[in-house]
Amino acid sequence: MECGKSFAQRAHRYVHRRIHRGEKPYKYRESRKTFAKSTHLRDHLRIQTAEKPYKCVECGMTFAQSTALNVHQRMHTGEKPYHCVECGKSFARKPHLIVHRRSHTGEKPYKCVECGKSFPQIAHLIVHRQIHTGERPYYCVDCEKSFLQMAHLTSHRRSHTGEKPYKCMECGKAYAWSTELTIHKRIHTGERPYKCIECGKSYTQKKHLTAHRRIHTEEKPYKRIKNGRSLLSVHSLLIIDESGQEKPYKCV
Repeated sequence: MECGKSFAQRAHRYVHRRIHRGEKPYKYRESRKTFAKSTHLRDHLRIQTAEKPYKCVECGMTFAQSTALNVHQRMHTGEKPYHCVECGKSFARKPHLIVHRRSHTGEKPYKCVECGKSFPQIAHLIVHRQIHTGERPYYCVDCEKSFLQMAHLTSHRRSHTGEKPYKCMECGKAYAWSTELTIHKRIHTGERPYKCIECGKSYTQKKHLTAHRRIHTEEKPYKRIKNGRSLLSVHSLLIIDESGQEKPYKCV
């Protein structure tokens, strides 16, 4: 017994045991790449030929593998068959559950050889590595600003195009970034997730809680260059006139 996995058919167990033996009898002649299962060779051939015989009836998107189509269809059905036993959160794909589980276990298997920092996902390590290499491969054609990730470039491009793809279903207001929509929706739901442990006051945004906490800590991180006076917030800094007199009440 190698791993204790069980099968309904002897043939399936035979194919599975190739994993332990390292046996890969199915060979692709062009690249000499080998596979343990004939279905894996078939899928590989479709990648080479760009054949995608599996089509989604909902949106028409095509796939090389039936398993990829099954996963895709969950976007339409909303099915999330993989459940976290710790918190009950569900996922459409098993790899997403595996990564999520690391938030409970604290496991970070991907380690940077440069600085030793570890990450729960290999994608996070790849992005982190660019800090050491200085690589910023994604460039904006409008302003030539560069970014570490394509997602960051896509988000930045909206500042040029004015695109606002995130729309509130309650009032129709649209936003360029999903985080802005998340914050806006709290107006409708009344959610105030950021709570002060000192006095219990709660806020819709983390930055508002951070500013509020300075009342308790008496921290004043903003300083006027002219007279060295320290202030609680950057807003307070902006509303002081040249004479140094505070004018906190503004006509809107």
